[in-house]
Amino acid sequence: MPRTSKGAITIEGQTVEVTNPEKPLWPEMGITKLLYLQKLGELAPYLIRYCKGRYLTTIRYPHGVGDKSFYQKNCPQPAPPFVKVAVHAGIRYVELDSLPTLLWLGNLACLEFHASFDRIGEPLRPSEWVLDIDPSREEEPRIMEAAALAGELLDSLGVAAVPKTSGATGMQLVVPLEPELTFDELRGFGRFLAEYLVQRHPRLFTAQRLKKDRGDRIYLDYLQHYPGKTLSAPYTPRARAGATVSTPLTWEEVRGGARIADYHLLSIGARLSQVGDLIANVPPQRLGPIIGFLQRKT
Repeated sequence: MPRTSKGAITIEGQTVEVTNPEKPLWPEMGITKLLYLQKLGELAPYLIRYCKGRYLTTIRYPHGVGDKSFYQKNCPQPAPPFVKVAVHAGIRYVELDSLPTLLWLGNLACLEFHASFDRIGEPLRPSEWVLDIDPSREEEPRIMEAAALAGELLDSLGVAAVPKTSGATGMQLVVPLEPELTFDELRGFGRFLAEYLVQRHPRLFTAQRLKKDRGDRIYLDYLQHYPGKTLSAPYTPRARAGATVSTPLTWEEVRGGARIADYHLLSIGARLSQVGDLIANVPPQRLGPIIGFLQRKT
């Protein structure tokens, strides 16, 4: 049997074991496990912000991208003492609240981090609303156009949103919120937006949940924003060719035809040092008056 190599990282007073540091995780990008852990360190202040206090699902690729993978909800065992868990519906979720915990998950080849919309131990009053813009085709040249049109509609309602790449093929619009509304109230808001956009741009958008009914149209998934559901967290890596990262963009970048593939693990550190966290720059929005107005109109 080949001899495995290992080492350890001491960070924030905790020691994280690193096994097989030279294992290729994104071979075509030259990203080994050790380099991945370094990149997670760059992402940590941003990624942890959007995973902390959430129920976390990871996707693990023990032998790197292109090999077998599996979803992990329950905390892997054995876990070091610094890893906290939150029990919900019989599942022991990892609480991603520190850099040591993030690096521990990275060493286990967790290459994607998906966070719940509901928060651990808090009332079901979400602190953001998200519209998932999901193409039906693997290559969709209209995805930035679709995001821009949805953003223009929100802007016309006086709602500030941040576009972010999913890191895969789609886009998501994130609206930071004052935690005053229920998921059901926000679902009604999402339905209004989706139906309006489908009516205005029937060849571009669809609200049909079943893929067989979508054709080549782009799906406006307002149903995903709900308790128990997850979405790729802002700044999560994605286990795809190119080592893409789910990255918030400016509206100028969206209108300029940004490419999802341009935002990846090898470039994200420099970008974050230049622009910071674009989501954190948007103040929490109050959608209550808008939703109340729409309800009175219907």
